[in-house]
Amino acid sequence: MQQLTIIGSGPAGLTAAIYAARAGLAPLVIEGLEPGGQLTTTTVIENWPGYPDGIDGPKLMADMRKQAENFNVAFTAGLVTSVDFQNRPFKIVTDAQNIETRCAIVATGASPRMLGLDVEKKLMGRGLSVCATCDGFFFRKKDILVVGGGDTALEEAIFLSTLAATVTVVHRRAELRASLAMQQKALSTPNIKFIWDCVIEDIMDIDRNTVTGAMLRNVKTKQVTAHPCDGIFLALGHVPNTSYLQNQIELDAQGFIAVRKGSTTNIPGIFAAGDVADPVYKQAITAAGMGCMAALDAERFLKVI
Repeated sequence: MQQLTIIGSGPAGLTAAIYAARAGLAPLVIEGLEPGGQLTTTTVIENWPGYPDGIDGPKLMADMRKQAENFNVAFTAGLVTSVDFQNRPFKIVTDAQNIETRCAIVATGASPRMLGLDVEKKLMGRGLSVCATCDGFFFRKKDILVVGGGDTALEEAIFLSTLAATVTVVHRRAELRASLAMQQKALSTPNIKFIWDCVIEDIMDIDRNTVTGAMLRNVKTKQVTAHPCDGIFLALGHVPNTSYLQNQIELDAQGFIAVRKGSTTNIPGIFAAGDVADPVYKQAITAAGMGCMAALDAERFLKVI
């Protein structure tokens, strides 16, 4: 029987583990298929406080894990396939074991919605990005593409327009889905351009190990053309990693865990932290802050039951 089990090992999960361990809760962290979370797939992170020269994503997560180990946090490998949060003690089933726990923190994050191209994994962090606030600085005075047509895409484009030479929004339709105010702002920004009715067929150049352009296919004419660029930002939204939580916990319309009063969910004793419960900010630093909140909430909960 575990006192506290933390599902996920990104910034939220590891911060929660550090706080919980220091409070004497002896947490168990289930690392999942991608130990360290999304930051392990990035290169230099320049907006994490305390590193004036930036820090590599994998190094940051390795340091956080080592810090957790120093407080004797227990780790177990495995992917959570199902849970029972309707009965006590709570049950968590992974592909390797069954775990019973008095309390749990869900910190399984959210995955960027991708195009589905094989080249994406190879070029991610090498000119291909899913976060303008994370990586925009590296594209100062460059020509970049932003893929999408909703508020997220235009927010990214407007932010990037202050850094890049040109920003070209590629959208599969002839009209945007974003709010009218966001559309007006983007359309009136001089260095933001638009390519309509097009999707990305391929990203170049895998041989050079960096983005040099994209092959665009017009969905109406089927014509494929090469569009050179220095970087591509995918702004297609995020998919919360909550498929295993269906009918076990309250989710919002997008599938994110609904939280109130800090990190509490509709199930007493189950808390949520990080991108899995954050449809708005989706930053490593906010995820870590939410991990701290969840650990403090879990500590209070375990003191009174």
